[in-house]
Amino acid sequence: MIMNQNLPDLEWLCRQVRDLARETGGFIRQEVDRLHHTQVQTKSLHNFVTYVDKASEQQLVARLQQLLPEAGFIVEENTIDKQGESLQWVVDPLDGTTNFIHGVPVFSISIALMKDKEILLGVIYEINLDECFWAVKGKGAFLNVEPIRVSKAPTVHDSLLATGFPYYDYERLDHYMKLFTWCLRNSHGVRRMGSAAIDLAFVACGRFDGFFEYSLSPWDVAAGTLLVREAGGQVTDFSGGDNPVFGREIIATNKLIFDELLEKVQEAFI
Repeated sequence: MIMNQNLPDLEWLCRQVRDLARETGGFIRQEVDRLHHTQVQTKSLHNFVTYVDKASEQQLVARLQQLLPEAGFIVEENTIDKQGESLQWVVDPLDGTTNFIHGVPVFSISIALMKDKEILLGVIYEINLDECFWAVKGKGAFLNVEPIRVSKAPTVHDSLLATGFPYYDYERLDHYMKLFTWCLRNSHGVRRMGSAAIDLAFVACGRFDGFFEYSLSPWDVAAGTLLVREAGGQVTDFSGGDNPVFGREIIATNKLIFDELLEKVQEAFI
């Protein structure tokens, strides 16, 4: 199913990835009530992993290798160490592990395919709602079978925002709280879902008008970055540059509030 040596048939590939995400999501869903606290491991401060994360990643990696043998992987749980020459799968098998281990029904699977630094496709599967967000570069963004667009909120004052609270990287906490306080006072509110992938998917479909967070990894944001852009939104790092996937910080909004929120982010952080 490869169009040529350089580029896969992306629409066919995206369908396969969506099916795979749903299948793996079914496994994760059935393990919610089976997980015992003794099966939770700590990778670093407040950063947890379970056998479900690892088994899900192994399942995803095995199938993605079959779909595109020449591609490498950037994965959260280090179940594979393979670099592709230009194509890389970027995989988070369970985004929102802390929610998962506490029984909070907000967690997802995030899968993206990148060619060099270009995101070709992205899939985010919200497991509890059975919502599959997906995009192929240049083809728009979708929720299940319906096209989605970012919101039309004209100002931050009219917006519902999302963020992620720092849970181990506290060096920028004072800067973050300055921004957080301003957002609380000047918007409809700020939500913290516990899954950056879901935050970005919700920006793409207009549930949130903007999202910002720092200390993120590529598997947290690669798929969501494409979703927001294909849904008509804008995504950058805190400097306004084009490195949200590897720059460890991200701001994603509809285009109407982008400049206003970016200005406040830069006042706080830069």
